[in-house]
Amino acid sequence: MKKYSLFLLCLMATISLHAQRFADYFADKTLRVDYIFTGNAAKQEICLDGLSCLPSWAGRKHHLSELPLQGNGQIIMRDAANGNVIYKTSFSSLFQEWLETEEAKAVTKGLENTFLLPHPLRPAEIEITLFDPRRNVRASMKHTVNPDDILIHQKGTAHITPHKYLLQSGNTDKCIDVAILAEGYTPEEMSVFYEDAAIACESLFAHEPFRSMKKRFNIVAVASPSEDSGVSVPRLREWKRTAFNSHFSTFYSDRYLTTSRVKSIHDALAGIPYEHIIILANTEEYGGGGIYNSYTLTTAHHPMFRPVVVHEFGHSFGGLADEYFYDDDVMTDTYPLDVEPWEQNISTRIDFSSKWEDMLAQKTPVPTPTSESKTYRVGVYEGAGYSAKGIYRPADNCRMRTNEYPTFCPVCERAIRRVIEFYTE
Repeated sequence: MKKYSLFLLCLMATISLHAQRFADYFADKTLRVDYIFTGNAAKQEICLDGLSCLPSWAGRKHHLSELPLQGNGQIIMRDAANGNVIYKTSFSSLFQEWLETEEAKAVTKGLENTFLLPHPLRPAEIEITLFDPRRNVRASMKHTVNPDDILIHQKGTAHITPHKYLLQSGNTDKCIDVAILAEGYTPEEMSVFYEDAAIACESLFAHEPFRSMKKRFNIVAVASPSEDSGVSVPRLREWKRTAFNSHFSTFYSDRYLTTSRVKSIHDALAGIPYEHIIILANTEEYGGGGIYNSYTLTTAHHPMFRPVVVHEFGHSFGGLADEYFYDDDVMTDTYPLDVEPWEQNISTRIDFSSKWEDMLAQKTPVPTPTSESKTYRVGVYEGAGYSAKGIYRPADNCRMRTNEYPTFCPVCERAIRRVIEFYTE
């Protein structure tokens, strides 16, 4: 018994020695890092665009050197003095999506990207890496941040955008902070925006696992004003002056609504605690977009607003893939069939044991015929990730496949639950 107690004491001492305490490395502030991702299908580069300091840190203070998901890009922060990894995060970007389009074969572009990191107490090396669909490094850069650098712009101490909380469950270090921003709402239309933000909030928490884990979230509605009412619709030759310059027809897909003006989003949020972003567009047009660890952007006045905002948040927050498919979709080459995607709700079956194999009932046919969907709630149904063949989804239908289906499938629910637990436990 004494030997066992001694072993436990030694084990606890070892764990304590290697445990990473947030306060040992970081101030309770945010380091905002702006980059430009630039290039074309043949060659890509990353450029540092600017550094800012925000007055508080709303992100996680545990699991600092771990990743919730692999993403299409990663950031690793190291202590410059000893090289120890002190923080990691992952993301996807509109730029990387664009690289898979035909346009990227003929045109060179640069797109803004902004990331929030805990503010280091001492000089830190930041390494940012972009991966291609085969997980090969596309572009990478390293730079050192000195927290005493006088050119780090101090933001969020004045001129804070008007806002109000729709849900306030606890302190930022205990909860996930989601900001809902207005896009295409004039100052006179902000009462409409707050109503729309309340609908988005209600829609999100009508779905599991958000419903049962609601107390782990704070939701703030941020009244970012636009000069014009509505958003830009290029196919109708309508261009509006809005807070974030969003527009439909991203990659010439009429329903794909995004913005490349990412810095303006984060400028509007400076001084407000936030980790994840939902942007509501004041339009009746159908569409939206969600980019992992970047933002959700969706239309607020289309009849499908409620399911679409939840679907897009499944992308931006949960890192879930689209489960629908088209034979002629603009992004059919997004997922090589000989590589296992990092998203948890689709699979090429190259490494299926890392996905939902453990959730299959015994004797589930693989692939699973859609005619058996009532028998096998979780199966291996062919067609997902924009491809009709070679990529599989876990359910015949799901919030990540169609607007009409009322819930996330069990696999998507588990994936989102794991992300929530990662941030809050």
